[in-house]
Amino acid sequence: MERVSTTSLTTSLPVPAHAARLREALLAADFTADGLLDLLGAPAYAALARSETVPALRATRGDSPLETLVRLFLLQEAVGSDRAAAALPLDEALAGGWVVREDGTVRATVDVRPYGGPDGEDWFIVSDLGCAVGGAGGIGRKEEGVVLGVGGASTTLAGITVRTPVATALDLGTGSGIQALHAARHATLVTATDLNPRALDFTRLTLALSGAREAELLEGSLYEPVDGDTYDLIVSNPPFVISPGAGLTYRDGGMSGDDLCRTLVQQAGERLNDGGYAQFLANWQHVDGEEWQDRLRSWVPRGCDAWIVQREVQDVTQYTELWLRDSGDHRGGPEAYREAYDRWLDAFAASGTRAIGFGWITLRRDPAVAAGKAEPSIVVEEWPHPVEQPLGPAVRAHFERQGYLRTHDDAALLADSFTLAPEVVQEQVGLPGAEDPEHVVLRQNRGMRRATRVDHVGAGFAGVCDGSLSAGRILDAIAQLTGEDPVVLRDRTPQSIRLLVEEGFLTPESLLPAEGGVPAGEE
Repeated sequence: MERVSTTSLTTSLPVPAHAARLREALLAADFTADGLLDLLGAPAYAALARSETVPALRATRGDSPLETLVRLFLLQEAVGSDRAAAALPLDEALAGGWVVREDGTVRATVDVRPYGGPDGEDWFIVSDLGCAVGGAGGIGRKEEGVVLGVGGASTTLAGITVRTPVATALDLGTGSGIQALHAARHATLVTATDLNPRALDFTRLTLALSGAREAELLEGSLYEPVDGDTYDLIVSNPPFVISPGAGLTYRDGGMSGDDLCRTLVQQAGERLNDGGYAQFLANWQHVDGEEWQDRLRSWVPRGCDAWIVQREVQDVTQYTELWLRDSGDHRGGPEAYREAYDRWLDAFAASGTRAIGFGWITLRRDPAVAAGKAEPSIVVEEWPHPVEQPLGPAVRAHFERQGYLRTHDDAALLADSFTLAPEVVQEQVGLPGAEDPEHVVLRQNRGMRRATRVDHVGAGFAGVCDGSLSAGRILDAIAQLTGEDPVVLRDRTPQSIRLLVEEGFLTPESLLPAEGGVPAGEE
């Protein structure tokens, strides 16, 4: 049976005043990401992510404080007052509005989900009941203004974000505050905005219950609340769903097609400080008669380099079914479902949209590009393959390598030295028993996990790149061993070296961390 929340969106939310005492109780009971996994076991823990609660209910039949808290805040079951009092400071929790007492039992007013920080921090994400992925009810709530908890999209964005220390960070469309929570680790001042005032209240609760610093919370749409302020980091997991009518604030942006994502990206350039990053998740249309890569290149603002990665593509029928199910429209009866389905397909047909892409967009404001002294680097690619998170370091390294390649011509490239990335392995492909391989593949075992085919010169070159010899001297040695003309080899190889640098197989010595782990040039 579908679970219906007993808490209306009009019910007042908890106040953060008692968050510190509640946090102490949660930690004392081991109500943490690791504690949950130990209690529930991997199968029940995974089932929660699918909104299946029976295995977790079976695993929490005891009366320990941890079992009580799981039932109360994750499974959203009523528990006896005595049992609740043994697990948390009940008077403070009642006074703060975190729980309510009903007929001798206690119920949670919000969903509290343990969330492990990147350095082992014990954090908690607070959201509406039934709206935390891995909570009791799944999403499926259609109220305007509902605030979701942590999900795959939000963890993806957190993982790809560049985490260098900065003075200012902006979490645009903060929701329950996940990105603001991450940013608070490395930004002096965090600003979080949202069109939904409830989201700002939830962000305040998430930060307080996680023991993080307070953020500047501003209500409003897109960049309006921040006026003319600029930032070192901008992140946004926006309401990117492309639908025929904005009905749900948490997912529909209220603009036509992919205009919301386009506007976010195009207006980010003037909000970034020099050297700053803007990182977004987005959906975009694949429109008849237009290359999707060209569509996205047109979004990149002046003065910025860009790296855009398409992770997934769905045709319009798959996309429609996904989001109709997300909002629970499939439960409204077959006729209503068919009408909604038709309405979505009509809208896509009218705009010539044949598919929807999903992926990541990262901008970096480069001072030379902004001043018109250099051409921007705009990389748009499709990469549906597995990656290893967190990718933030790989994102930063991508832009550093692009800057290096932009300022080094072929002569400078051959004069420099390079180091093979430590995670790269070599694979030889050919028929069994053959004297020589048909081709050689270099493969990364971390980060983007790319693979590239190289010839015998490329394989030999990469294999001896340890930073001790310049590229030109290595090529001269290869020419002597193979009998090739060294001038011809020097002339034709730089393009291959550029590709290996661009994709992260080779790192210029000038970009390697200096002693103490600080990248060269940033001491």
